[in-house]
Amino acid sequence: MRMPTLPSPIDHIKELNNARPTRPFFFLKPPSSLLSPNVGPVLRPNGTNLHYEVELALVIGRELSNFSAADASSAIDAIEGYALAIDMTARNIQDECKKKGLPWTIAKGFDTFCPISTFIPKERIKDPHDVELFLNINGKVRQRDSSSLMLFRIPRLLSEISGVMKLEKGDLVLTGTPKGVGEVFVGDVISAGVEVDGSEINEGRIEVKVEERSEGYIHGG
Repeated sequence: MRMPTLPSPIDHIKELNNARPTRPFFFLKPPSSLLSPNVGPVLRPNGTNLHYEVELALVIGRELSNFSAADASSAIDAIEGYALAIDMTARNIQDECKKKGLPWTIAKGFDTFCPISTFIPKERIKDPHDVELFLNINGKVRQRDSSSLMLFRIPRLLSEISGVMKLEKGDLVLTGTPKGVGEVFVGDVISAGVEVDGSEINEGRIEVKVEERSEGYIHGG
């Protein structure tokens, strides 16, 4: 299983002072970064500025290779279901990598850096371009916005990825985050969810605490 992660709506791009892309780009998070439902905590590596990004994840149901973005109905047919995900990022490490022209893998790939919800059946989300994503820190809303604000729609995203690497059954594709990203600290509780027509989908709920990582990587050490 791979986890391609794609660009975010324009407001999030602005808040990070990134240039607006003219085509989708993506990076990979390793399967070992997955944090299964009701398993925690998120572990903050020593010396890192840990940021959250809530995202709708597509669970790929069949093989896709060199997929055409014009085939919108087949793009939706290729999705087996959905999940909610939180793309955790060591932002200070990512910023350093950007300045040096290095890949972001270390900033995105620590263990526990991708909490996910339980599987959301496909029939629970009729239109993935019209759901509301939200994320709270200690009960206070930090992110809340619609998936309709995606820079690129799902057929284009799947086309760009499958033109580079074949998508396989079971892959997760994270589709980008709304504005409002920020830092979390040890002791914080992150909760997130997804709504359709104003009603929350129970399967899409995430709640996880942040704790300090006691061993392994130390930034600047």
